[in-house]
Amino acid sequence: MRDECERLFPGKGAQLSQLWRTKQLEYSWLLSLMNRYEDFWWVTREALIFACKSMRLTFGTKQHEAQPETLMNEYLRLKAFPEVPAALAALAERPLLILSNGTPRMLSAVVENAGLSKMFSALLSVDAVKIYKPSPLVYELAVKETGLDKSAIGFVSSNAWDINGAASFGFQTFWVNRSSAVPEHLVVAPGVILAPNAILRTLADLPAAAGLSS
Repeated sequence: MRDECERLFPGKGAQLSQLWRTKQLEYSWLLSLMNRYEDFWWVTREALIFACKSMRLTFGTKQHEAQPETLMNEYLRLKAFPEVPAALAALAERPLLILSNGTPRMLSAVVENAGLSKMFSALLSVDAVKIYKPSPLVYELAVKETGLDKSAIGFVSSNAWDINGAASFGFQTFWVNRSSAVPEHLVVAPGVILAPNAILRTLADLPAAAGLSS
């Protein structure tokens, strides 16, 4: 996404992609707290418009003939990290699901374009409950889909806030921390911090952390 932002707005790609992502998450949380719901495609477009206005970047000009959809459509063809197929294959003896803020259309497209369609038994979207993570209603979708106790479900994310939400719900959590970010420090009770069960450098570390590889 950062590369496409840079292609359209040279010298601004990193800043634009970061602001866009930040506002995308903020809007999802605001909607949830206000008891309102618009799907993630709408949220993503509104966040992009805000980011561009904030940075005084204009679509549809002679210099930038592209429209917001040019960037939006990148969400339908995000590339997987190189180690992902092998890591998922190593986990194939367990049911694998995606649980995402994305719309069903977004999830289906990105999984298919990444060549990973056969890896997952279900693609679960917050559309089913009309509220965003970290609402417990979202994490409950995985419990209902699998029929497993929540403590038997392993939840993987690169987002520390999502790991906090899943840990609070009762999942086992695995944080893929590619950037060596500082862990969250959210104390929810005396002596209780919502820390992940394991911190991974890449998804290649997951099979071992889940007890499926020596």
